[in-house]
Amino acid sequence: MGAEARLLELGIDLAEGSHPVANYEMVAASGRLLFVSGHGPVQANGALLRGKVGDAFSLEQAYEAARLAGLAVLATLRGELGSLDRVSRIVKVLGMVNCAPGFNRMPEVIDGCSDLLIEVFGDNRGRHARSAIGVAELPFDIPVEIELVCEIE
Repeated sequence: MGAEARLLELGIDLAEGSHPVANYEMVAASGRLLFVSGHGPVQANGALLRGKVGDAFSLEQAYEAARLAGLAVLATLRGELGSLDRVSRIVKVLGMVNCAPGFNRMPEVIDGCSDLLIEVFGDNRGRHARSAIGVAELPFDIPVEIELVCEIE
């Protein structure tokens, strides 16, 4: 099953892709690889979630924030490619977590995005290499930022 059909099956309706907030591109291509710039968690009303994980956000809420950031990445990819069915493989994910002091469960937070990618693309195309790091601050005080590298057909 293709990614677009899987989105329909899951009941996921992607919003319009993001736009740069500074001097960069949302997607840069090199050969068959696409490098997607960092995305934060965007709510259905278009507003960004804000706050630190381990303070304003529990682990479970941060997992959902990472899923929202993953959905924002997918929306940008679809906008760039016209269809997510053109993605042949998710290669690498970098997840950054805006952590309150003492919070150290970043991998579990970023699973929110990784689990989404495997749901949409399947195990063969969606499973990826990954880094999950904790940071003291993220732009606009977002709790999670996701960037991604994928291969296209």
